[in-house]
Amino acid sequence: MKSEPDMAVEYVTQRMEKIGAISGHGNHSVSDSSLIDGDHLDRHVNAGIQGDENLKTMMEGTVMRKVKSRTWKKQRHFKLQEDCMTIWYKSKKTGHSHSTFSVSDVEAVREGHQSEVLQSIANEFPPDRCFTFVFRGRRGNLDLIAESPEEAQSWIQGMRKLIENLESMGQREKLDQWICDWFQKADKNKDGRMNFKEVKDLLKMMNIDMNEHHALRLFQMADKSESGTLEDDEFVLFYKMLTQREDVLLIFQQYSENGQKLSLMEIEDFLHEEQLEPEKSRQHALKLIECYEPSDTAKKLHAMTFDGFLMYLCSPEGSIFNPQHDVIYQDMTHPLNHYFISSSHNTYLIEDQLRGHSSVEGYIRALKRGCRCVEIDCWDGPNGEPIVYHGHTLTSKIFFRDVVHCLNNYAFRVSEYPVILSIENHCSVQQQRVMAQHLNSILGDKLLKTTLDGKLPSKLPSPEELKGKILLKGKKIGGLEDCMQEHTDDTFSGEVSDEDEAAEMDEEHLRNDILRKKGKKSKQSLSKALSDCIVYCKSVPFTSFSDALQHSKFYEISSFTESKSRKHIKEAAVDFVLHNCRQLTRVYPSGLRTDSSNFNPQEMWNLFIKLILLILVALNFQTAGLEMDLNDGRFSQNGRCGYVLKPAFMRSMDSKFDPENPAGREDYRPLTLSVQVISGQQLPKVNNKEGSIIDPLVRVEIHGVPMDQARQETKYIDNNGFNPSWNETLQFTVHVPELALVRFVVEDYDKTSKNDFVGQYTLPFTSIQQGYRHIHLLSKDGTSIPPSSLFVHIRISDLT
Repeated sequence: MKSEPDMAVEYVTQRMEKIGAISGHGNHSVSDSSLIDGDHLDRHVNAGIQGDENLKTMMEGTVMRKVKSRTWKKQRHFKLQEDCMTIWYKSKKTGHSHSTFSVSDVEAVREGHQSEVLQSIANEFPPDRCFTFVFRGRRGNLDLIAESPEEAQSWIQGMRKLIENLESMGQREKLDQWICDWFQKADKNKDGRMNFKEVKDLLKMMNIDMNEHHALRLFQMADKSESGTLEDDEFVLFYKMLTQREDVLLIFQQYSENGQKLSLMEIEDFLHEEQLEPEKSRQHALKLIECYEPSDTAKKLHAMTFDGFLMYLCSPEGSIFNPQHDVIYQDMTHPLNHYFISSSHNTYLIEDQLRGHSSVEGYIRALKRGCRCVEIDCWDGPNGEPIVYHGHTLTSKIFFRDVVHCLNNYAFRVSEYPVILSIENHCSVQQQRVMAQHLNSILGDKLLKTTLDGKLPSKLPSPEELKGKILLKGKKIGGLEDCMQEHTDDTFSGEVSDEDEAAEMDEEHLRNDILRKKGKKSKQSLSKALSDCIVYCKSVPFTSFSDALQHSKFYEISSFTESKSRKHIKEAAVDFVLHNCRQLTRVYPSGLRTDSSNFNPQEMWNLFIKLILLILVALNFQTAGLEMDLNDGRFSQNGRCGYVLKPAFMRSMDSKFDPENPAGREDYRPLTLSVQVISGQQLPKVNNKEGSIIDPLVRVEIHGVPMDQARQETKYIDNNGFNPSWNETLQFTVHVPELALVRFVVEDYDKTSKNDFVGQYTLPFTSIQQGYRHIHLLSKDGTSIPPSSLFVHIRISDLT
C-alpha cells in the first residue's frame, strides 16, 4: 500500500504529464509555451545590464552619505546585486551587518534638494550630488549624497531604468523575476545551484509546510542531471511541480474538448457562460490569445493552451475589478456637490497628532493616492513666515510656503480634477498677507480667485470646468456677492469656525489648562488679500439649524467632528438633512484621536446618504487600517481621479430614499452576491520566525447601508500559505448595491490570540466582474504584494 507522500508524488507526476501533454512538451521538458524557463530567467536578469554603464557602476558599488537629519550624515557602501533587483548597503567603517531593499519598493527618484532633509543641508552639498529614493506605502524616504555629480547621475539614471523596466514588464517577465528572486534567496552559497537543504529552507520561506520525504521525491524528480542539485530548468521544473493549479486545470478541461487546448469557439463559450460577457465575441477571444498565449504554434492555430488560459485569469482582465473602471468613465459635468470627494485630514502629519512628524511628504503621498481635498493648519512662524503644524502639540513644524510649492508640483500628477485646499487659519493679519503672497506667486493661474465666468453663479461648477484649478476653503470677508464689488477695508472680524480643533478640544473638556485657554473661540481679524482667494468654499461656523435656514448660501461650508455629526443625526436628523440640502458640509475625525486613527467613512457616507450637496469625509491618510481600505476602495473606480459620482437617488431633491428602510425606494432592487472562495496563491508570511507557516482563512465583508453590513468567513487551512484550497461558498443580500463596498480579507488564524492580518482587497460592488476571477491582495499599507492572490467565482443575481 502506497504512503500518502508516495501517492502525492504520483499525483503531481500525473499532473505534470498532463500539463506536458497540454503544452505539447512531454517528459517534463520546457517548450515555448511554458510560463517560465531557466534560460529566460538568465536572459531577464542579464538583459538590463548589457551595455548600460550606469548599472555597471551600481553593481561595482559606491560609497555615499546616507542622511537622516542636518547632523546625521554617515557613509555607507551601496551596491546593486547581480539579480538587478536588490540594493545592498552597509557601514563603510565598522562593517556592521548589512541591509537590503528591493528595487520594486522604490516608487521614484528625486534629483537635487527635493526633500526636507536635503533642503536643510543645501548650503553644505550642491544639488547635483544629492538625490532621494521614494519608497512605496508609508515607508520613509532614503536621502543620499554622492561623492561626485557623475556618481549621483549613475545611481539616479540607473535606478530610473530599473524602475522603468519593472513597470514595463509583462506578466511572464514579472513571474520570471519572482522565481528568480526565490532562487537567489534559497541559493545561500551563491553557486548557482540548490542542494536539498537549500530547497527545504526555500519551502519554509515560501510558506509551505511539506513532508520531508515528499519534498525529497519532488527534488529527485526535478534533478534530471542526477547531480544532487537543481539549476536553471531543473529549478523551473521543481517550481512548476509546486505550483500546479489543479483548480484552474479542472475549469480548462471542462471547456476543452481534447483536454490539450481551447479552440476559438471554446474560449467564446467560456467567456459567455462563465465570465458573463454580454454576447459571444470572437474579437475578444482573438485578443486574449494574442495577449496571453505564450505558444507561437497555438497562436497560429487561434487556440489557447493551459498556460495561456492561466495567464489570462491572472491578468487585469481576469481580475475581480472591472478594468473599464480603471479609467474615467463617469460624467464629470455635474456640480461638485454631486460627487464623493477623496479628502484628507491633518494632511501634513505622517505620524500621530501629538508628537508626530510634519512633512510635505504627507501632501505628496495623499495626492498620489488621488486625494482631492487636503488640509493645512496655519500658525504664525519665525521671521514673518507662516508655519504648518498641529497647534498646541509637540508635532514638528514646516513652512507654509513649502507646502504651497509641494501643491504646485504634485496637485495634478495623478488627477487633473480640482484640488480643494482646506485652510485652518490661526495667523495674524500680517502673516495672512504673506500666505496670500505665497499662494498667488507660487500657484499663479492654478489658484482660482474668481468665479469661472466673472458672474454671480447659482450653483457650484463641475470638476470638468475646474480642471487644473486649486480652490481654497477658509474664512472669507462677506460673500460672493461682495466679491463683485471693490472693497477698501483690509481686515474683517469673525468667529473661529467649528473646524478649529483647538475649540473642539475645549468643548470635549480636555484636562489641559493650556489647551483649554488657547482653544477658546475668539474674534479673529482676516486679511482681505487672503479672503479674496476664497471663492466657492467659504467656511462658516455652525450656530443652529434655524439660523442656517435663514442665512446659508450654496457656496458656504460648515465643518463637524464625527461626534457632532452623530449627535445632530440622532437629535435632529430631518433638520440636518435639510441643512445639507442647502450648503456644504465637511466631517473630520475627532481631535481626541491623538493616535491619528480614523472613524469608519462608510458610517458617514450612510449618515449623509440623502444629502445632495458636497460631503467631504476627511480621513487621516497616514494611518493604515480598515477605514483607509474602505476609502481606497470607494475611490479605486473612475480612474482613481478622486471624484466618484453619487448614485442618482442621492442627486435628486425629490428622492424619498431612507437608508434605514431601502425597500421604500421606488427602484428598489436587492441583489444576491455569491462568492465561491476557491484557493489562494503565494500568501505572504506574517511571522518571520523560523519554521512559521500561516493558517489562512478568508473573510468577505459587505460595507454599506445598515441592512447591508455583513461578514462571513471560511474555515482556516492548517500550515499552508502557498496554495491553500477552501472551495467554500459565501452568500450575501445587498439592498443598495450602488453604495456597497466589498472587502476580502485574509488572516492567519490563531486560536489563542487575535488573528494576524495577511492581506486585503476592497472594491465597489458596482466594479465587480463576475465569473472566475483572481483578487490581487494588498498589504496593510495598501501596496500590492505580488504574486499573492485569491481565486474566486462570483455570481450576482436578483433576490428571489
